[in-house]
Amino acid sequence: MPLLRFDLIEGRSEPELKKILDVTHEVLLETLHVPRNDRYQVVHEHKRSRMVIEDTGLGFARSDKIVVLQITSRPREREMKQGFYRLLVERLSASCGISPSDVVVTFVTNADEDWSFGAGRAQFLTGDL
Repeated sequence: MPLLRFDLIEGRSEPELKKILDVTHEVLLETLHVPRNDRYQVVHEHKRSRMVIEDTGLGFARSDKIVVLQITSRPREREMKQGFYRLLVERLSASCGISPSDVVVTFVTNADEDWSFGAGRAQFLTGDL
């Protein structure tokens, strides 16, 4: 169960937000092979002055369409992550008009005991999942 946190500059419409979330979920299904109903996405919107996202010296031009995506997940293979990065920027560009230089992604990895989906239980450990 990846948990996806999107940090965005405020001002996008509801349909724009829905499209970003839908596209990202489809890419997640294709590259990380999670179940279709394994969808946990949280959007945080910020004033422009509250997001400072520079280019780390790589020459990226950033715009107000920036998407900073943090994925908390069980360990994933390097190839899966690289496929996710590549396909995500392709799809967000084609479907949402977001430049590949406006997509920043980070994975935070944890273990099975770090998840509880509710009811005070660690479902990966109990065998419920």
